[in-house]
Amino acid sequence: MRRALAAFTLALAVLSAGAVQAKTVAVTAARLLDVVSGKYVELPVVIITDGRITAVGPQGSVSIPADAERIDLPGQTLLPGLIDMHVHLDSNPRYGGYSSLVFTDSFWAVIAVPNAAATLNAGFTTVRNVGADRYNDVALKQAVDEGLIPGPRIIPAGYAISAMGGHCDYTYFPPSVGAVAPGVADGPEEGRKMVRKMHKYGAKVIKICATGGVFSNDAVGVQQMSVEEIKAIVDEAHMQGLKVAAHAHGPEGIRAAILGGVDTIEHASLVDDEGIKLAVKYGAFFGMDIYNTDYTQAEGRANGVRESELKKDRDIGEAQRQNFCKAVKAGVRQVYSTDAGIYPHGWNARQFAVMVRYCATPLQAIQSATVNAAAALGQDGDVGQVAVGRYGDIIGVTGDPLADVTVLERVTFVMKGGVVVKR
Repeated sequence: MRRALAAFTLALAVLSAGAVQAKTVAVTAARLLDVVSGKYVELPVVIITDGRITAVGPQGSVSIPADAERIDLPGQTLLPGLIDMHVHLDSNPRYGGYSSLVFTDSFWAVIAVPNAAATLNAGFTTVRNVGADRYNDVALKQAVDEGLIPGPRIIPAGYAISAMGGHCDYTYFPPSVGAVAPGVADGPEEGRKMVRKMHKYGAKVIKICATGGVFSNDAVGVQQMSVEEIKAIVDEAHMQGLKVAAHAHGPEGIRAAILGGVDTIEHASLVDDEGIKLAVKYGAFFGMDIYNTDYTQAEGRANGVRESELKKDRDIGEAQRQNFCKAVKAGVRQVYSTDAGIYPHGWNARQFAVMVRYCATPLQAIQSATVNAAAALGQDGDVGQVAVGRYGDIIGVTGDPLADVTVLERVTFVMKGGVVVKR
């Protein structure tokens, strides 16, 4: 009898929950940028029900339900919530070089919390966190998803997969310390196993380090993974339904990553003409972080960054920007990747102006952080547009972002999933 009563009570609770009326929000503004066509919808109405967009159109063409919560933004321009495809939310640029070693391991999980809030308030409602220690990004995603802390939608990678002694290994220490990064995997079979491990512990994207880098003890462009290793990792990741991002600065490593089937090439600083042609042929996305050199050169030394790293940064900074221009002109699909954490979180939108300075149109720059990024994530049915079926992720700015892309640095309104987080 007690079991029957409990079952009946549970059934009533389920029925009652299903009977709760869906929350509906109606947002109006001066105009809405259609990021696919590059055209404006004047005096738009956006209806969001239970976090998803159910109707979009000019006022008069869309009926606003009588019980809808009204959010009126006169003079504002609406855009989709922005997407940053390359962040490190558990990093802070103030602690460069060896200065980070004064903190306990869990310090980095704690600072990720305000970093996530700053990113969301800047209008970035989705981010891809490509590499974190101790699965900090997985924990952060879980806390955001549970509604315990504010933050964007997070696609975590867990540990980046690296060759022994490679860019994403721990290369700062002498042999007596015996420090080896948990993501080290040598050979195709170890690579496959590491993908399975990252997936097991919550990764939603796989990050590999195919070449050397700026902030490590190696040459920035040297190849560190073979095509066979990359193919094995990509094959395993794709079988698990995961995309793969490759840190790759040098031309050989970029070509190897593209031929290995990687989905996005991060940095792509020293890409050559052959690498650009391969990216177009195979449809790989480039995520070129062409703003952060300004910050590292201005503040890096004061933050403890070593001179050897600052020199590498100087050596490739302008080359990367020129190669970004070449790639844009050649038709390589770009995604918005900033490497936030190398510079302060919340400054993510500063890269738009640099992209426009180096050949991209304002619309191309905006598309890299919306429709292109959504496609690269495999989530173009969820994010990247203000369109029916997508999440109610919307930002507002004052001004015309197609005339002055820097207005995106001053976001005045942020909504995530139909909930206002900044107004």
